[in-house]
Amino acid sequence: MKSSTEDQAEGRFHKIRGMLKEIAGELSDNPKLEAEGAGEKIAGKVQEKIGQFKKVLGT
Repeated sequence: MKSSTEDQAEGRFHKIRGMLKEIAGELSDNPKLEAEGAGEKIAGKVQEKIGQFKKVLGT
């Protein structure tokens, strides 16, 4: 099981990567890439929140 810090860091990474994919999809007029980026951004936010929750619980 990952530590809270690892989850938060990985979540931030996915959130940023998702934002970049969204921007690239908009600029290249590629809706598939844009949607993929939006999904990854949401997954990153969820993972970051899981890390924060773990930190509160102390695990």
